Amino acid sequence: MGKKAKEALETARGQISTLLGCEENEIIFTSSGTESNNMVLKSLAWTLRNKGRHIITTKIEHPAIINTALFLMETGCDVTFVPVDKYGQVDPDEVKKAIQKDTILITVMHANNETGTIQPLAEISSIAREHGILFHTDAAQSVGKIETKVDDLGVDFLTIAGHKIYAPKGVGALYIRKGVKIEPFMHGGGQEMGLRSSTENVILNVGLGRACELILDSLSDDMSRIRGLRDRLHDRIRSAIPDAALNGHPEMRLPNTLFLSFPGMIGEEILREIPDLCTSTGAACHEQSVTLSHVLGAMGVSKQVGMGAIRLTLGRPTTEAEVDQAAQWLAKAVKEMRICPNPRY
Repeated sequence: MGKKAKEALETARGQISTLLGCEENEIIFTSSGTESNNMVLKSLAWTLRNKGRHIITTKIEHPAIINTALFLMETGCDVTFVPVDKYGQVDPDEVKKAIQKDTILITVMHANNETGTIQPLAEISSIAREHGILFHTDAAQSVGKIETKVDDLGVDFLTIAGHKIYAPKGVGALYIRKGVKIEPFMHGGGQEMGLRSSTENVILNVGLGRACELILDSLSDDMSRIRGLRDRLHDRIRSAIPDAALNGHPEMRLPNTLFLSFPGMIGEEILREIPDLCTSTGAACHEQSVTLSHVLGAMGVSKQVGMGAIRLTLGRPTTEAEVDQAAQWLAKAVKEMRICPNPRY
C-alpha cells in the first residue's frame, strides 16, 4: 500500500513538473501557496543570513509575501518594497535601483490577484542573474491561465496554489531550481527531499497533479474562450455604466480577470444588492473589511474611485448567459443606487 501511495505521489510530481517545464525532483508539495511563499522567504533568509539580509519585493504582493517580509524585518532583515505604475505593473529599473550589496532575494508575483496585471518577469530575471541574486515568483494566480514555464520566466522559485487551478483546497507546490540550497522549512522525517518533513497528503497532492495534467490539454483553448467572455462582460457593463473604470493593465493581464471601479460608490454595498453574484470587492481575503485595497493604493487610485471596486473572475464553467446576467445585475444595482445615493467618499 505504501508503494502505491509513493507511485501516486511521484506521478503527481511529474504532472506538475511537465506543466512548469522542469524536472520532477524540483517540485516540493506544500499545503498552500501561502506555505510555499513562507518557505522561500524564511528558509532563504536563514540559509543566506551570513551573506546578506536584504530582500526586494513589491507594494502589490499578496499578504503571504508582504506579511512574511514584515515578519523578517522584525528579525533583522531589510526589505525594499518597490512601487508600481498606474496599471499595477513593476518597472524593472525600479528593481535594479533597489539592489544592494547584501541583496539575497527578489520576489515579484507573476500576476496580481486583484487586477490580474502580469509582471515583466523575464526582464527582472535578467537583472537578478546579472547581480547573482535568487529570484522567486508567486504564480498562484497565473498557473493554469497563462504559460508558466520556469525557464521562460527565469525564476529560481515558483509558487503554486492548488485551488486556483481546480485542485482541492489545502494543497500547493513549490518549484526550487536544482542546485539552489535552502534550509529545510520543516524538520522531521525527511519527506519532500528533506525540505518539508511531514507525512504527505496523498489525496490532495494527486488532485493537484491531475489538475495540472488537465491544464496541459486545454490551456490555450480555455483561456481564449474565457478572454472572450471577460471582454463581453466588460463591454456590457461599460455600455450600461460608462464611467466604470478598469483597474489594471488593459492588455497585460490575466484572461479571466476584470477588476472594475464604480466611482463614488462602495463595492460592498453594491454586492449586497446582488446576493446571487459570486464575486468580491477585491482580494477575497479582504472581503470582510471595507478599506481601500493596498494594491489600488499602490497604483495611485483615489479613495473615491477605489472604494467602488469589484473584482469579477471567470472560469472554465462560465457561460455567455451567466456573463450577460452578471452585467445586467450590476448595471441595475448601480443605476438604482445612484438614483438614491448615500455617498460616504
